[in-house]
Amino acid sequence: MTWTVPEPTPPTTTYVCGEREMLESWLDFHRTTLLRKCAGLDGDQLVRRSVEPSSLSLLGLVRHLSEVERWWFRRNVAGEDLAELYCTPESEDGDFDDLDAAQAQADVERFLAECALARTAVLTRSLDDTFVHPRRGVEMSLRWVYVHMIEEYARHNGHADLLRERIDGRAGD
Repeated sequence: MTWTVPEPTPPTTTYVCGEREMLESWLDFHRTTLLRKCAGLDGDQLVRRSVEPSSLSLLGLVRHLSEVERWWFRRNVAGEDLAELYCTPESEDGDFDDLDAAQAQADVERFLAECALARTAVLTRSLDDTFVHPRRGVEMSLRWVYVHMIEEYARHNGHADLLRERIDGRAGD
């Protein structure tokens, strides 16, 4: 039997709550949306670059967002000393370029793990906690990271919607 991405459990939608809970809720919504765009597809479909001439694929987006979760929450906010997952000096876009359909399940599981680790890394931190961005040299807050991550996912989920529609016609939320 061929592995396919399982349908994710929808997150609890929160309409009235405090700022932190609202930011976490929206980020979880977007994390789940990415998985919904991949649900039911196998490795070969996930690596398909279905919107030429773009080199984007659904698995590339999953891998990229694993890197992004790790970069912002764990490396920057929590200060963990971590290597990148897929990108190297030899392959700066390894998250998008170095795809292997046979590794799709492991890559999706890595994404889920990185999301869980990101949540844990900032669990006790305040939205006002700051760090200095290593490349830009500017101070940034955890609040800014949440807003940026919501924007990052929203943009890439739009890409994912187009990719999925080209793969099998499925479109929508």
